[in-house]
Amino acid sequence: MPLPDFQLERYFARYEFNAPYLLSSSDCESQTIGNVLALEPGAAEEFQNLWLGYTESQGDPALRDEIARIYTNVEAQDILVFSGAEEAIYVFMHAGLQSGDHVIVHYPAYQSLHEIARAQGCNVTLWETHADDNWELNMDFLRRHLRPETRAVIVNCPHNPTGYQMSSEKWEELLALSQEQGFRIFSDEVYRFLECDPAKRLPAACDVAVNAVSLGVMSKAFGLPGLRIGWLATRDRALFQRLCAYKDYTTICNSAPSEFLARIALRHRDTLITRSQDIIRDNLALLNPFFAAHTDRFRWRPPLAGPIAFPELLREDVETFCDNVVREAGVLLLPGTVYDSHLNHFRIGFGRANFPMALAQFTEYMNSY
Repeated sequence: MPLPDFQLERYFARYEFNAPYLLSSSDCESQTIGNVLALEPGAAEEFQNLWLGYTESQGDPALRDEIARIYTNVEAQDILVFSGAEEAIYVFMHAGLQSGDHVIVHYPAYQSLHEIARAQGCNVTLWETHADDNWELNMDFLRRHLRPETRAVIVNCPHNPTGYQMSSEKWEELLALSQEQGFRIFSDEVYRFLECDPAKRLPAACDVAVNAVSLGVMSKAFGLPGLRIGWLATRDRALFQRLCAYKDYTTICNSAPSEFLARIALRHRDTLITRSQDIIRDNLALLNPFFAAHTDRFRWRPPLAGPIAFPELLREDVETFCDNVVREAGVLLLPGTVYDSHLNHFRIGFGRANFPMALAQFTEYMNSY
């Protein structure tokens, strides 16, 4: 089955590199190569002497070791490195699932998390969440829709695009249900470490269940999307070997410079994460009063985690609104219709350093609207 157009990416292809003010970005403020190399004495010289031959298919062993340090019960042998999170999702959907399998997907969702499974021949049930319920996952819905052939439940917490964060009680309930019913949890954790309250950070799925899979990436909390480095972590050895074999048909191996820079960055992950958290906190302090001043136009639910939120637009069509904002004010928002045609919301991102300037431009537009 052919894949449909990736609506989010097609929308960004029209505007992302043309609009002067990006208020829809899902990542945190990035770094220069010089900034990354400056994190560690001797790194710049080592980078200059880096051998540009093929790298190991599973990922640079030193990088896999650094990634494993993010987790509690995972070792380097449980890490498979990819060219970004997108490739990791694609490979899991093909190596971990087969036609006829049933998959339940946390929704709204990054399109890859359900469309690739559907194109693979899987039967997909969307685990829909709703703004009026504060985007909460309904466990009764999950229980009602589990089948004997349910092979995976795909969750994304912290959540894109709503900023939702599952409670620890609900997480424990999901884990117990997974063990009871035998389905695998695929946990998209690319926004982990960006919780508004760090005490509410969930354990990584791969740490608490042997058959679970955790997805990570350098793009979000670490602010390094240009490296195109992501990974899957799982202690399921049979699945791991299938993932490795399938990767031989995609990128085979990763960029040596990217793996080197990712390794340096992860050695100093606390510095990078703290920087991202500070930017998010400062920008949210500006965003909350903006929405308080425009309650007649928007319904605002502050996010619990991550650098993005999903306010609802009132009384008008969100696609028309976003199109007008980018054409008339140069401010790029992401209409919720790229996730689902019924969502009259838009994604707003507040992880970039120039957010105050972009918000000021948006404020000026709204004041003259």
